[in-house]
Amino acid sequence: MRFTDQLAAAQQRHASMLCVGLDPDPERFPGAWKGDAARIADFCATVVDATHDLVCAFKPQIAYFAAHRAEDQLERLIGHIRRVAPAVPVILDAKRGDIGATAEQYAREAFERYGADALTLSPFMGFDSIEPYLRWPEKGLFLLCRTSNPGGADLQAQRLEGGELLFERVARLAAGPWNRHGQLGLVVGATYPREIGRVRELAPTLPLLIPGVGAQGGDAAATVRAGWRGDAIATRAPIVVNSSRAVLYAGAGDGFAAAAREAAMRARDELQAARSLPG
Repeated sequence: MRFTDQLAAAQQRHASMLCVGLDPDPERFPGAWKGDAARIADFCATVVDATHDLVCAFKPQIAYFAAHRAEDQLERLIGHIRRVAPAVPVILDAKRGDIGATAEQYAREAFERYGADALTLSPFMGFDSIEPYLRWPEKGLFLLCRTSNPGGADLQAQRLEGGELLFERVARLAAGPWNRHGQLGLVVGATYPREIGRVRELAPTLPLLIPGVGAQGGDAAATVRAGWRGDAIATRAPIVVNSSRAVLYAGAGDGFAAAAREAAMRARDELQAARSLPG
């Protein structure tokens, strides 16, 4: 199944636009697991078990695994997701941005080694940094566009010679000539709802991956109003709103899984309710 179809099905089945980001920090693990990098997969799998019927995707961040030499645990975790939630897609957050043979190896890592359904990419080396991944037409690719960090404006908000901003150019290219197989989506931060709206204007049918809700302070209702366009096209232009720390570390001790579920349920319901709020 193509990633876009898989995502649409998961959103409809779980009535959810919520993606839970899996950013495991052993120093924040509960109880006896605290500080134990060998429990990374166990911690994340427990959160997956508690939330998989509430989400449209999971998004493991590769650096949190690689920093602890836990890539094998990432493989095990994605295998676990496949077993307990086979209909929920996995977006590997790696933000790769190289070209040529190196990009080909990154694609193999993401799609063959880890079995991810989608991958985040940096497009700032141009189409050469996207093309190798297009050889996997069933996979999704989310290009960094207007990110949630304040420093993103250093480049993304710069005005180009033709008058458009750099993030607007990325959105136009992703919605147009770069999107050869209908695989592309865009990353737009929840901390900039006006920019989400602008990206949606320029890319009306692309999936938007929206980090920044929760611990980063993005407003869920403003995010949905800016990016969501109603049931008629929601399955063709979904928004995927990510929350990581607010779910992972919602509780401590033996009750951390129940707390994670409660936080995910609140986030999912808040996003769903925002669809009916006036713009």
